[in-house]
Amino acid sequence: MTELQPKRVFSIFHEITRVPRPSKHEEQISQWLVDFATAHGLEYERDNALNVIMRVPATQGYENHEGVILQAHMDMVCEKNNDIRHDFMHDPIDTYVDGDFVKAHGTTLGGDDGIGMAMALAALTDKELPHPALEALFTVDEETGLTGAFKLQDGCLRGKRLINLDSEDDGQIFIGCAGGIDTLAKMHYQLVSLPQGKWFTAHVCVSGLMGGHSGDDINKGRANANKIIAHFVQRLYASTTPQLALIEGGNLRNAIAREAEALLCVPFDYKEQLRIDFNNYLAEIEVQYGAVEKDMQLELESAEQPATVIEPAKAQALIDALCNCPHGMISMSKDMPGLVQTSTNLASVKSKQDEQGAYIEINTSQRSSVEAEKHDIKNTVEAVLRHACDIVTHGDGYPGWTPNVNSHLLEVTRSAYKTLFNAEPQILAIHAGLECGLFLEKYPYLDMVSIGPQMYGVHSPQERLSISSTQRCWAWLCETLKNL
Repeated sequence: MTELQPKRVFSIFHEITRVPRPSKHEEQISQWLVDFATAHGLEYERDNALNVIMRVPATQGYENHEGVILQAHMDMVCEKNNDIRHDFMHDPIDTYVDGDFVKAHGTTLGGDDGIGMAMALAALTDKELPHPALEALFTVDEETGLTGAFKLQDGCLRGKRLINLDSEDDGQIFIGCAGGIDTLAKMHYQLVSLPQGKWFTAHVCVSGLMGGHSGDDINKGRANANKIIAHFVQRLYASTTPQLALIEGGNLRNAIAREAEALLCVPFDYKEQLRIDFNNYLAEIEVQYGAVEKDMQLELESAEQPATVIEPAKAQALIDALCNCPHGMISMSKDMPGLVQTSTNLASVKSKQDEQGAYIEINTSQRSSVEAEKHDIKNTVEAVLRHACDIVTHGDGYPGWTPNVNSHLLEVTRSAYKTLFNAEPQILAIHAGLECGLFLEKYPYLDMVSIGPQMYGVHSPQERLSISSTQRCWAWLCETLKNL
């Protein structure tokens, strides 16, 4: 990767992929940034949240021009395939080049937002690049709570124009984003003994789904593994008495669930019918999702009977709640054609223990560019989950970023793209959450845009970064800075 062009950008990106940086564990990458600043003689500061700000003065002739902030986040989504052994807390990302793409072996690449960091650092250290005074802001924990943006201190930023480098679409300028809020539910339950010798036990699992970003990919018709498993189990209640011992699926609140499993027991005389039910369900799922989910695998295998199961009434209530809980696109924007306005993601279902005993934890995330709709879908999710769960709580949420079509920075960025590529860039809002809304709360005068190179499959092990698009985006960033 270090031989790719632009060499400065990809060499820095390679170094970043060697540093572990899971969300909420940014200590190593924050120190790496401090060491980078020290090695290159850059002014820097680091706050108590581990956010890092670096600064370089304007180049000759740009001293009287308004300063520019380049912004990216340090953390990455840590997803891997089940057959891959990888410790995100200690292991470097195993990257490789495949044609026009940089990829990782069986894990997320961390191009979101490692490549944004790399471009910002390359701009700071490029002695040939003309630019106004530059600040680079690197925030922590963007992916799971926007913690760095929330904890950013007032008055620490000097510039009035901010280029966010956290977008993933070539030739597009984003000038707005959705706000969001997370919902967490817990269902505590008792374990019930199951007599041996009277039950057939089956392990059902779904894998190979595309998954993806719960904002950017939520309207692409992809399957949710939690939904697939829950709907299969729900069907069994119509004709038998399934006993549920385990259900788990998904991982991160901002990723569409790719894998899920259930361990269930049915009366022995229902064993053959269970296989028939499963085959029928498999055929239906393939019709429903086969055009999108090319690598989907849904499997049923016999298993050893567990000693205990979830108390039956609670188990059925849980399955009903998972089936009824909304997932996917809720509404489209009336103002910006093609933009998802409101959505929700049934992100994860996990079996856990606390001082009260065993419980199932359900994580969902809601997004909307309309504040009222964000709270409406949050309340709908809560109402559904309360039928099964004894605890339902919501996160603090984060605001959206209202588009400013009269932005001066937007016009300069658009003009730079047209000059370089003789084409008009698309000007859009994004359904994913960006930190820009929080920056505006602290710095309401900021003029902001968001750009980035083309990436696919972010938040999943299929994540890949386009090399040629990175080349174009770097040229675009340089041209924009020169024209500012």
